[in-house]
Amino acid sequence: MKVSLCIGDICIPAKCPVVDIQDDKVVIGEKENICTLTKEQFGVLKKKILNHEI
Repeated sequence: MKVSLCIGDICIPAKCPVVDIQDDKVVIGEKENICTLTKEQFGVLKKKILNHEI
């Protein structure tokens, strides 16, 4: 699954960060500014966001 994180009414794909959930990893960011997480790491991040810890 690939989701673009656009702000506002105008989406410019080259400038919008993307969350790309793959079978074995999750890639977050845009172009050369990316962060690659394992599925376990992404689960921890998601839990912290949902619990309003970050």
